[in-house]
Amino acid sequence: MTAFVVLLVIVALLAFWIIASYNRLVGLKNQMLNGWKQIDVQLKRRHDLVPNLVNSVKGAMDFERDTLTAVMEARAKALTASGPADAAQKEGRLTQALGRLIAVAENYPMLKSNENVRALMEELTGTENKVGFARQFYNDIATKYNTAQQVFPTNLFAATFGFKNAELFEITNEVERQAPVVDLSRK
Repeated sequence: MTAFVVLLVIVALLAFWIIASYNRLVGLKNQMLNGWKQIDVQLKRRHDLVPNLVNSVKGAMDFERDTLTAVMEARAKALTASGPADAAQKEGRLTQALGRLIAVAENYPMLKSNENVRALMEELTGTENKVGFARQFYNDIATKYNTAQQVFPTNLFAATFGFKNAELFEITNEVERQAPVVDLSRK
């Protein structure tokens, strides 16, 4: 009889542990999905700002059509991104195109003094910061989620219950990995 009770207690503890582990994985997965949605919200905001910025600078930059076209094409591709890896790649291209647009716009005194352009640039800069923070949060929670699945003994049943590793945002373009060169020397 005592052996049966001990066995029953062991089975109950094991069941309790499996349920607790499963619920922890579900919680982490939902936090990760929330993190992804936060990135999505900021990217939507960014995508909405881009056409306004392009339209604001279009008149003054008639001969810079290639730059404006590259920004709009990169935005269109970014809108079709699915999943963190694809989004990271396409958003990286949009970031590069926007960087070129901002660099070109700096050469136009009329644009630098235009309140609408300046406000849009500040809004875009703020949004870029929010996207960066949202990506960092997502990567942090996705790493916790992946780790929780991979540690022993949870790894014995995580895949059985359908849990899969989350993709992380990572820089895929080597140009983005390089630190900017700042030259303050007088020439």
